[in-house]
Amino acid sequence: MYEKDGEQYFIVDAHIALWDARAENQLNVHGKQFIDCFYDYHRNLSPEEVVWDYDTYTYYGGDRLMKDLFQDGYVDHAIFQPARLGAFYKNGFGQTEEALELVTRNPGKLTYNHNWDPRFEQAGLDQLRRDAERMNLKGVKLYTAEWHGDSRGYKLDDPWSRRYLETAAELGIKNIHVHKGPTIRPLDRDAFDVADIDKVATDYPELNFIVEHVGLPRLEDFCWIATQESNVYGGLAVAMPFIHTRPKYFAQIIGELLYWIGEDKILFSSDYALWTPKWLVERFVDFQIPEDLPEYPALTVEQKKKILGLNAASLYGLDVPRQLRLPAGAR
Repeated sequence: MYEKDGEQYFIVDAHIALWDARAENQLNVHGKQFIDCFYDYHRNLSPEEVVWDYDTYTYYGGDRLMKDLFQDGYVDHAIFQPARLGAFYKNGFGQTEEALELVTRNPGKLTYNHNWDPRFEQAGLDQLRRDAERMNLKGVKLYTAEWHGDSRGYKLDDPWSRRYLETAAELGIKNIHVHKGPTIRPLDRDAFDVADIDKVATDYPELNFIVEHVGLPRLEDFCWIATQESNVYGGLAVAMPFIHTRPKYFAQIIGELLYWIGEDKILFSSDYALWTPKWLVERFVDFQIPEDLPEYPALTVEQKKKILGLNAASLYGLDVPRQLRLPAGAR
């Protein structure tokens, strides 16, 4: 929980990871390219005082995660959104078993979302059923640009993708988080295009599609889709750190999102460990639209409370303490 000027904020970090990108886990040069690109994002978009050294960044472990999020970072609940990247890392990038152990050891603080790749076809579908039962899945994180054999990406509306979405709905996995943001070396930019979200959101209204990174650099495309599809949401991972390096650009991002999709469909994310939540939460609570952008109205405390945690809490059925809820009569 974060408190400022007499206001209390329930914080849900809706996009975190526990990864292992150390040299011994890298399968090939692409594994190093990937974590180096991550580190460049971290180093170039963070305040200098919160930049990590490279070795720590490749693997930080569960204890560091718990401290950065819950002890120092004001977070009340966090949601793992792991990437597999089996073509780049021997034991995968996101550390499933270590993350699940943290969930078990810290009841009520963490939710684990898993992942799938429809190119594994029936074998992967069978695995999804087993994973859903073992992990009590409420959501998944999809990386449509992930490599698999000779394939360098897939679409959500591919035939096998549709079978996985249908199975997710059957299993009660309602929250489909999809990386649709900046490219990460060596992945292909076009494989993160947002157009397939439009198709599946229409065809599977029982599912929620959370577009991580709000489609950047395709923000306009995303907004035109999400304003018409009531089950499409925007995750602020990657957008958030521009509050430091490009505050006017961040103001345009949040202003456009509020205009097009509204305050109820935007989710705060630190994208840990690309960035840590403490400074992002503090900066966002203090943030206001600059006066030289008059087309965007001022951000309200109510809007900030929804974005920082209440919207994600609603999607995941989290119990928000009464004193941290919006007052009766709030929109």
